[in-house]
Amino acid sequence: MSGPILALRGVTKAYAQGSLLDRLVGGASRFVALDDVTLEIARGDVIGIVGESGSGKSTLASLAVGLTRPTAGEILLDGEPLAALMRDHAGSWRRRIQMVFQDSSSALNPRKTIARCLAQTLALRGVPRATQEDDTIALLALVGLGAETAPRLPHELSGGQRQRVGLARALAMKPDILIADEPVSSLDVSLQAQVINLLSRLTRELGLTLLFISHDLAVVRTLCSRIIVMRKGRIVEEGPCLDVLARPTHPYTQLLISSVPKGIVGRRAPAAVASATSSVG
Repeated sequence: MSGPILALRGVTKAYAQGSLLDRLVGGASRFVALDDVTLEIARGDVIGIVGESGSGKSTLASLAVGLTRPTAGEILLDGEPLAALMRDHAGSWRRRIQMVFQDSSSALNPRKTIARCLAQTLALRGVPRATQEDDTIALLALVGLGAETAPRLPHELSGGQRQRVGLARALAMKPDILIADEPVSSLDVSLQAQVINLLSRLTRELGLTLLFISHDLAVVRTLCSRIIVMRKGRIVEEGPCLDVLARPTHPYTQLLISSVPKGIVGRRAPAAVASATSSVG
């Protein structure tokens, strides 16, 4: 299918600030989290979205996955307005865009085993109960986890294991677009490398379109082919990842790069990332 798989056209998201009384009498101010953003994402793109806290990264993700609606502008999925698709709450569009959240602990129900969590997701996709157990084991294997993980509860797993379960749950829907919102920021460096290599392998093998939201330029440099730099709800620079990081043109991008200790390359030795490949193979 030609054209971008996901497009934002002049999208703005604003929130009212102040007390309930202020809002009732019209005295509330507005906080603009996303400001007139236009963006096209091609099928198979691996895009890193970077910027400081409050730059609009997570707001963009929430809008793209349908968790919230824009104040103005339009979001298109394969050329169809997302607002129209969202009228069918359980429509196939919801399967096509999935999200991996930053906090793996709160993203998983603490009272449900991993097997039950994944089986329920498979059921939403219409997988028959008779094959859900086998498909659950296959999903765990896909993200580098063994069958012994299935009967466990989330608190019995490490942070890296929980994050992979979150990824398996998203992949259970066979999405076209995967949005990962700071998925490795709470992990130590060795676990970060494992998850990054896993994402890299899965995007190649499954042909996923990936939006990877991060504040870590070294991770984005390792994983992504394209980068989008955001500041105060706006896109200030975008382009091929290595080109933008090597020759930034916007002062804010230059400031981000200059603030990385030891430089982007020195921030994480390539060998540390490459060595984790066998761990998630």
